[in-house]
Amino acid sequence: MKRLITLILVMGISAIGYSQSDQAIDSLQGWRTSGKISLLINQSAFSNWQAGGDNSFAGNLKVNYNFNYTKDVWSLDNKLLLGYGLTNTEDDGTRKSDDRIELNSILSRAMKKEYWNFSFFMNFKTQFTDGYDYEDDFLDQNPGEDNENYPTSGLFKPAYWQFGPGFLWKKSDRFYVNIAPITSKLTFLTSEIWTYNDDDSSNVFYESSNDVETFGVDPGDNLLYELGMNIRVGYTFTLAKNITVENLIMLYSNYLEDPQNIDIDYTLDIEMKINDWLSTDFTVQTIYDDNSFEGFQVREVFGLGFNLNL
Repeated sequence: MKRLITLILVMGISAIGYSQSDQAIDSLQGWRTSGKISLLINQSAFSNWQAGGDNSFAGNLKVNYNFNYTKDVWSLDNKLLLGYGLTNTEDDGTRKSDDRIELNSILSRAMKKEYWNFSFFMNFKTQFTDGYDYEDDFLDQNPGEDNENYPTSGLFKPAYWQFGPGFLWKKSDRFYVNIAPITSKLTFLTSEIWTYNDDDSSNVFYESSNDVETFGVDPGDNLLYELGMNIRVGYTFTLAKNITVENLIMLYSNYLEDPQNIDIDYTLDIEMKINDWLSTDFTVQTIYDDNSFEGFQVREVFGLGFNLNL
């Protein structure tokens, strides 16, 4: 297990190294790189405002970077997605608004049929820091306790790693579909986290991952293995002048348990460019994974972006 985690960390650090040294990559024949770093800012302030309001400030840092390689019939496509955001309000203090680490890679070999390739893909996802559940019921019924004593997630808590062979249909870097009918998916927890439980309204509490199933991982375990099918689609297009829309969707069905319950991870990112340095960015991400929550999880971020194009 430790060797597996070390391997994934090395892969992630290598990817970050690539994103910070794109000049070296571009000097190598066959490499194509593109991407940007964006800082999104939201702010509101009130003074003697009779209608009411809560002063707030939010910042989100995003990295979206592609580094792809092609030689003869072989291609290696990589996408690194990083995001971290904080929101501060007078009433609630500072809380996270975004936290994402994701690396996608597809190694492919061209077939004789146009646009089709044999492929092998890898996807890795986790987050940077601990997350918490801020349900008011817990504090009301457990005076003196603090939600932040009970992290519900964190770095490698959980982490997801998927990989497998398949077929890639790729018209361009902006439009592709990868189908992997034999995909291994590993979910791991490196330490104890907590699950919010309000089944009994008179006894609202947190349960440890050592005692109950958490993110599909059995109580006390740190690893869940699944075998299924993964489908990944990427589609980027220009909606109008200076407006770019990027769609990323990943579907997964577990053959070993409830294959009809398809995991969904969809991200819509719209950039409305003002100039080379400024843009308005709108991002919506929705996730369905019944191992973590029986319903749709939705995240939305909108703000003015300060951009550094790579």
